[in-house]
Amino acid sequence: MTDPAPKTHAEASRQRKDIVLGEATDEARLIRFVAGPDGAVVPDLARKLPGRGIWVGADRDSVATAAKKGLFSRAAKAKLTAAPDLADQVEALLARRVLDGLGLARKAGGIISGYEKVVAALATGKVAWLIEASDGAEDGRRKILAAARKAATAPRLLGAFNSDELGLALGGENVIHTALLAGRGIDRWTQDVERLSGFRPLSPPEWSVNGRWESERSSAFGDQEDL
Repeated sequence: MTDPAPKTHAEASRQRKDIVLGEATDEARLIRFVAGPDGAVVPDLARKLPGRGIWVGADRDSVATAAKKGLFSRAAKAKLTAAPDLADQVEALLARRVLDGLGLARKAGGIISGYEKVVAALATGKVAWLIEASDGAEDGRRKILAAARKAATAPRLLGAFNSDELGLALGGENVIHTALLAGRGIDRWTQDVERLSGFRPLSPPEWSVNGRWESERSSAFGDQEDL
């Protein structure tokens, strides 16, 4: 039996049984896995691979527990092998999806980079996500966060990637300040970011400037209307 890939927002909101919790959970909060031809457990982040889907909470502890306790084999009713670093594999794949998504947004005109341009974009209230390089200077980040707090619609914050990673994704050099505009496709990208937050912080722990604003806007699966 093959699970169809979600095509609409309603389909993406379907519930699946989390094999760790044993409870029905929104697909948006889960990672789909399938059994590979060799019996290996394979992450299927795009939910497109053939085979019966096995669903696990989108966080490091859940994936590690499922692998350690043989829950994949139990769910599949067959002997499956889960790699010891399965959670690390999922994190790397999610990070790649998030960065690739930014590259696609740039091609579609949904990305603005550079301090002055980002500040101007924030003033319009159309910025969905403020993306700050994790290795950017504290002074510049402090100023741009101040501008974000004044926006009519405060954006969420992502600081999980350094300037080199952002530069490769966006085709630029020394990419420090970036704005992702609200628009088509933002829901799916946000879902990937929120799943990534189960495997790594969305911003460095040492970012202490107005931590309350950062934690509220960057919390995983926070209450937020569709953009």
